[in-house]
Amino acid sequence: MATHHIQERRPDPDALLALADKHNRGRLLVFLGAAPGVGKTYAMLQRAQSLKKNGVDILVGLVETHGRKDTEDMLAGLDILPRKQIAFKDRLI
Repeated sequence: MATHHIQERRPDPDALLALADKHNRGRLLVFLGAAPGVGKTYAMLQRAQSLKKNGVDILVGLVETHGRKDTEDMLAGLDILPRKQIAFKDRLI
């Protein structure tokens, strides 16, 4: 029964697509790399900074810098979506 209630609140995908067609569509650019440390995150943030300088709205959803200072510095001036905190075993994570 709970699943039925959730499905009732779910927006119609076709209606969402029709609404998106009326507005400018966003673009998804994927950075792929086979090994850690090859510069995917850094390259992505360089691109984000460049787009922001050209007036494009940028929102960082999630970034893992692995403690690299140069990568952390690339986040300067970008809006970052705060992570949702979840209660787990009597603490927030």
